[in-house]
Amino acid sequence: MPKAHKNISGLYAICDPAFSKGRDILEVASEVIRGGARVIQLRDKARTIRELYPVALELARLANENSALFVVNDSVELAMAVGADGVHLGQGDFPLKAARKAVGDEMLIGISTHCLEEAIAAQEEGADYIGYGPMYKTSTKDAGVPKGVEGLRAIRERIIIPIVAIGGINANNAAEVITAGADAVAVISAVSEADDIYMAAAGIAGYFKA
Repeated sequence: MPKAHKNISGLYAICDPAFSKGRDILEVASEVIRGGARVIQLRDKARTIRELYPVALELARLANENSALFVVNDSVELAMAVGADGVHLGQGDFPLKAARKAVGDEMLIGISTHCLEEAIAAQEEGADYIGYGPMYKTSTKDAGVPKGVEGLRAIRERIIIPIVAIGGINANNAAEVITAGADAVAVISAVSEADDIYMAAAGIAGYFKA
């Protein structure tokens, strides 16, 4: 799929076994896609690339069959190996320019950012989208002081590439995040730890259809 046709928007579901109540990650991904997720990202800090490879292959297939995008967290190598649509990097991961040289022009590269300076730098260095947060207090990651919607608005004024807001987003606050300028909202526990994953995903994805 040419990059021009890859649109980072809507519900961006991060699938992490650490926050799935012991449920199989493929089951979680299938339900979030059924609920309306347009992007799924594989994040697993506990397993090796070798262990993640077959899982990533299945997730790539699942996403492709359902017209969703598949993004691999951290690992440029794994993203390339399974033909992922994108790779998402942290501030301490592979340098963006080096990652672009490795993956070419067709694969999306996203960068986690936590302030205006990082967001601008990511855009100038050629990121296809940024993750920005944490928006609110979150239990899934020690990501620093919550930024809130005012911080997001400031980023939106200076950034033209898509913004994926992340951190503590759920059905109760997703609308205000979208209104503040997010192109997509990334969720983890609000969906993957829900008793009914499909309904939780549909509840948040529905804000993008309004």
